[in-house]
Amino acid sequence: MPSTKFILWTIVACGIVTLLSRILPFVLLKKFNLPAKVVEFLSFVPITIMAALWFENLFHQNLGHLPQIDYPNLVASIPTVLTAIITKKLLLIVIVGMISLALVRLAM
Repeated sequence: MPSTKFILWTIVACGIVTLLSRILPFVLLKKFNLPAKVVEFLSFVPITIMAALWFENLFHQNLGHLPQIDYPNLVASIPTVLTAIITKKLLLIVIVGMISLALVRLAM
């Protein structure tokens, strides 16, 4: 059984690593300018993250079977995607997604 001191130091080390990984890029990017191609590439990162999260929740994987569509999430994603296309405001997209999924689950 691990000692309390070991667990405490593990938590402190994880906190330091998390803090450094979030602050260090900002400190380094203040001193250096990124090439335009890199900035353009990084502008697509939020889109790909949102798409990955969306597809992960849109399908259910069972071992030995093809992925199956989660129909409540599919129905809730329709107004969310329309909001994303029309407004392109992340906060509004998240709010519409949460409300539409809540209404779909309430109706079930």
